[in-house]
Amino acid sequence: MPTALSRPTVVRYAIGSLGTGGFSTLPGLVLVFYLTDTLGVAALAAGILVTAAKVWDVIIDPLIGGFSDRGLAMHGSRRRLMVLGAIGLPLFFILTFAVPAGTSPLAAGMWVFVAFLLTATAFSLFQVPYIALPAELASDYDQRTRLLTWRVVVLTLAILLFGAGGPALRDAFPQNPYLGYLLMAVAAGVVIGIGMLISSFVAPTGVTGMPEPPRISLAAHYAQGFRALRGSQPFRALLLAFLLQAIATGEMLASANYVAKHVLHSNDAVTFLFVALIGPALLVTPLWGVLARRIGKERGFLAASILFGVAALSMLMLLWMPGPWVYLPVALCGVGYAGMQSLPMAMLPDVISHDARTHGPGRAGIFGGMWTAGETTGMALGATVLSIVLAATGYLASTGTQNVTQSPLAVSGIALSFSLVPAVLIAISLVPLLRYRLRKEDVDAD
Repeated sequence: MPTALSRPTVVRYAIGSLGTGGFSTLPGLVLVFYLTDTLGVAALAAGILVTAAKVWDVIIDPLIGGFSDRGLAMHGSRRRLMVLGAIGLPLFFILTFAVPAGTSPLAAGMWVFVAFLLTATAFSLFQVPYIALPAELASDYDQRTRLLTWRVVVLTLAILLFGAGGPALRDAFPQNPYLGYLLMAVAAGVVIGIGMLISSFVAPTGVTGMPEPPRISLAAHYAQGFRALRGSQPFRALLLAFLLQAIATGEMLASANYVAKHVLHSNDAVTFLFVALIGPALLVTPLWGVLARRIGKERGFLAASILFGVAALSMLMLLWMPGPWVYLPVALCGVGYAGMQSLPMAMLPDVISHDARTHGPGRAGIFGGMWTAGETTGMALGATVLSIVLAATGYLASTGTQNVTQSPLAVSGIALSFSLVPAVLIAISLVPLLRYRLRKEDVDAD
């Protein structure tokens, strides 16, 4: 019989998502908007800067995964990297939003690029081993579902806290947006760091019997990562579906501020959008776990994806009828989003466990690194897609408290970025998802 997870283990692991949820949400929500509407950076340039920083993250994630596996083999734990990331991230996060007033757009853009690159590096030091832990903390299909379900409950709370609270703190100084962003960054950075640090100590210590990976090099670990992709059909299918959905959700997240300001004509609307999105998600996340135990995680994931895509497509009506009705389909997106987060995260440890039985143990960190790289790529490309749409439709950047009236075409581009574009990406993601072949009986087979 598999050993049941203790409540302290579930709680400490879940608390880590206070940090991962905060970091995944707040920069995705405000960073491009900070660049275009406070620092005066052109929309396309803003997207390129954010994407370039994320590309660096993608490059190093497999390498960090290798370091994580090596640390487990040599020291019996993945904890060291997690603690280092938890300490470094708040400092660099605050620096990202500390650009002094009056800085030229070029210098401001480079400041944000360097600081955010360092922030993303610290995040990867925590996130990559964090993702690998469930395969080591829980020994069977249903226990991992429980562990990851409660992680996503905290993740959903974090999205609500940072998605609604972050802009509220920023807007506390409407006449000095530079100070508002700095206050937001200090408060958010401290909470993110504390959540990550607490969760770092759930990593098991004294693990023995793990094969020592070969000497670490970037090329070697990329080769290992691609071998993992080639050798695991379930991993390929799951990662591609999750990547496409990360682009869709990242693009919607980055466009929320623009929708609030230029479509709904209310800065406060971004808070209401997040409450509408996360309130239902918070309630239904445990229900997705219940459904997964009845029909399988892969079928639950498919249902959640379809619900999200249909709800996003319905918001195309913003082109003709902007108004508070939009909060209803946003709430339906939230219900789907809860399943789109909790179920693939619960499926990944199954993929890792299945691979360990098929090809031998010792590659969990590599899988975690490839997964984080895919997730990071998706979120970065979401911001890129938004910036391309904004640039193509003539969106005008501004600095400080300057107020710029956008053209009807630019406003239409914002509405499309929040509705049609993510709906199409979700539809494409169903193709690899339908090819995911791993089932409960495969995972629990000896």
